[in-house]
Amino acid sequence: MSLTVLMNAGPWLPVPPHGYGGIENVIATLVPELRRLGVKVVLATVPQSSLTVDGRVHTVERPMFESVAAPYNQVCGVTLAHMHTLVRALQDGLEVDVVHDHLEVVGPAVLAAMGHDAPPSLQTLHWDLAKHADFYSTFDGRGRVRFAAVSQSQLDRAPANLRRQAAGVVPLAVPAPPELGAPRGEHVVSLARITADKGIDVAARVCRRAGVPLVLAGPVAGVNDPEELERRLTDGDERLVGHPDVLFFQREVAPWVDGELVSWVGGVEGEEKELLLQTARALVTPIRWAEPGGTAVVEALVRGVPVVGTPRGCLPSLVQHGVTGFLADEEDELVRCLGRLDELDPEACRSAAAPWTPRAMAMSYLNLYDRLLHGVGAAA
Repeated sequence: MSLTVLMNAGPWLPVPPHGYGGIENVIATLVPELRRLGVKVVLATVPQSSLTVDGRVHTVERPMFESVAAPYNQVCGVTLAHMHTLVRALQDGLEVDVVHDHLEVVGPAVLAAMGHDAPPSLQTLHWDLAKHADFYSTFDGRGRVRFAAVSQSQLDRAPANLRRQAAGVVPLAVPAPPELGAPRGEHVVSLARITADKGIDVAARVCRRAGVPLVLAGPVAGVNDPEELERRLTDGDERLVGHPDVLFFQREVAPWVDGELVSWVGGVEGEEKELLLQTARALVTPIRWAEPGGTAVVEALVRGVPVVGTPRGCLPSLVQHGVTGFLADEEDELVRCLGRLDELDPEACRSAAAPWTPRAMAMSYLNLYDRLLHGVGAAA
């Protein structure tokens, strides 16, 4: 297949990421499958990325994830610096057929402003579209910038103007897990950034009440190591003191962390993450926001690990209540659900996740690239 795609990963984390990195993990899963299908991939990313590709555009000097939740006037230049380098590469003669963008709002805005100086572009929507309603309600890609949702529920909630410019829906996929042969433990796990939107405080409270050990595995404000976070806060690190995620952790989560029923291990990756997840009785994800794609949910189900969470966003389409997990709005009900984990069959979880393969995801994107290149209209 003679096709070259510029994959715009953004300036936040390397690909693949070290520990947490939802979007970057999706890209790290998609790109190898595209290359196996004969697609050449040029990756726009930070220099620390190690994913095997056919070319690179290096933008900012280091991953900027620690700044992602900083006040706008402190962080707005990061994405613009990244896109400036990408645009310059295109203007200097980088030849690609399609740009596949993953950079929230700024990516499509800049690509659309380039007009016909930019290749046709497709942006995957990894986030809650409600927070940028002004942009998505008015943006006009003029047929050259279109969008791919990661779930039908995400697209259904999108502004009508955005739905008209959607090329389709491509569910997220994760690689097949290695067989570790490790027995199930007694713990449940949360794989998420420590933020209010992820409901980490709810997870801690309900697990403490249910007497079920919970392992919180995810960064606080981009910091993966609990000892590093404590040291930097003690030293008065300006990037962390007053950071909203740090304040949330200190006020709403840390009081529940006792090292026994609730532990925070920081960000995990590789075999450590694999072992933690494969031995878990469940993934706990009581989200407060409309989760668009649910990578961690798919990771759990593929491994036969059921999911306990709230019925928001894509979760009702991924989790079958009473079969592959439990969904409930109220904390009292979540506590009761945690007492019913033995009712769930790991094989039912694996079967439910069987269609969500990296090859299926890559083939779906190839179809959308083809639609974009041949000017086919929106799918919704």
